[in-house]
Amino acid sequence: MPKNTMEPASRCGFVRRVCFLSALAAVVLALALAPVAQAASANAKMYEGFKTLARIFYEINVKFVEEPDSTEMVNGAVRGMLNTLDPHSSYMTPEEMSEFQQETGGSFTGVGMELSVRDSVVTVVSPIEDTPASRAGIVSGDQILGIDDKSTQDMSVMEVVKLIRGPIGTKVTITINRPATKRQLTFTLVRDYIPLRSVRSEELIPGIGYIHVSNFQADTAREVEKAIGTLSGKAPLQGLVLDLRNDPGGLLDQSIKVSGLFVGQVLVVETRGRVDDQNMDYNSEQQAVLPYNCPLVVLVNEGSASASEIVAGALQDYGRATIVGAKTFGKGSVQSVVRLSDGSGLRLTTARFYTPSGRPIQSDGITPDVEVPSLLPPNYKPTREVDLDRHLLGVNEKSRPGTARPDEAEEATEDQPEGDGPALPDKPIREMSLAERLEYDKQLNQALDMLKKGQVRSRYTGVAPRLQRRAVG
Repeated sequence: MPKNTMEPASRCGFVRRVCFLSALAAVVLALALAPVAQAASANAKMYEGFKTLARIFYEINVKFVEEPDSTEMVNGAVRGMLNTLDPHSSYMTPEEMSEFQQETGGSFTGVGMELSVRDSVVTVVSPIEDTPASRAGIVSGDQILGIDDKSTQDMSVMEVVKLIRGPIGTKVTITINRPATKRQLTFTLVRDYIPLRSVRSEELIPGIGYIHVSNFQADTAREVEKAIGTLSGKAPLQGLVLDLRNDPGGLLDQSIKVSGLFVGQVLVVETRGRVDDQNMDYNSEQQAVLPYNCPLVVLVNEGSASASEIVAGALQDYGRATIVGAKTFGKGSVQSVVRLSDGSGLRLTTARFYTPSGRPIQSDGITPDVEVPSLLPPNYKPTREVDLDRHLLGVNEKSRPGTARPDEAEEATEDQPEGDGPALPDKPIREMSLAERLEYDKQLNQALDMLKKGQVRSRYTGVAPRLQRRAVG
């Protein structure tokens, strides 16, 4: 009888492979049989796909030149599946899930940038105000090419974020491409605590207040309410500017509560998805704290996304505010976060947002009542949802726009005249006096001028008007 020549280490590796493949087979079988009662044909197609996946796992485990890490393989397979969906669906390892929960709780360590994928490159959506990234001069649209000595080619957003974040006080070198100027730039930044202070307020002139919301986190509504109270205590408010520019969003419940501070207990936003439990009407339970007859201007721009678009859309639908600025980002999709048994998490797009009148936010964004261009560098094209790879199509969007090849984009840029463009400030606008700010910030200037001249009138009486509903599909 032939002698068993398998070494102990090899036997262990073989046993591990058998156990792994048995577990995988069990999972594949369970997943493949789950939808039998729903549709046999769909089940058959899914089963064939899982058989292919199981075969690939088997071939890799048995024949790859070195023993692979099964955990990394599973993570890679999951990420690969999610990469076929939209840019906001993602898988988070237990470590990434913990960081995500810290961030939504109001703080994290890093350099302060909101990132997404555009033209297959991780791109800055907007730098977070008063962070190492914004102070260094990183702007929306900058493409992240490298982190320290690692290329970001083919990396996911979560992988890039993991490289950027680190202990407070340590340095990270970020190499970017700035398409607007066709220049490659290198920034060495010192990581810092990013507190994500979401609300700042001040009195612009006697009787006219200003509240800036940089993101929606756990205490945002409470802080906005406090700011309204503080401003009202100085002098009776004759007008208010709510600044939602470069606000990438955050917690849905906070956007509903903030809206309620201005419109009371009414419908704020709807969600519609494939599953019945994703079809929801979200009503504010807040009492309005700003008098309904107090004129309100909401500032938005290309960096206003998600929760900030919900607030702007609701206040616009009810006639409670005049929206001033540039068309918003258009991120109108709902992400449900599922915590898995091992501490990891699945962030999955499950529905679309609609304003109270039934307007879709996804891809369309919110169009201001009074459009005022943002202060941007010459030839600069802001990134919006419609520019992102695999973005979820909007209701009014027939197909995704084609992506030009890099050489075609380069030729198109070279044909454009440089032009002088608007003068850019040499220091952060928030550090300027009001007179200096208004010289550069035309959107704020417009809002203040309209309030001073009495050109803003609230059409909201505290009772929800009968809104003309649109089919949302």
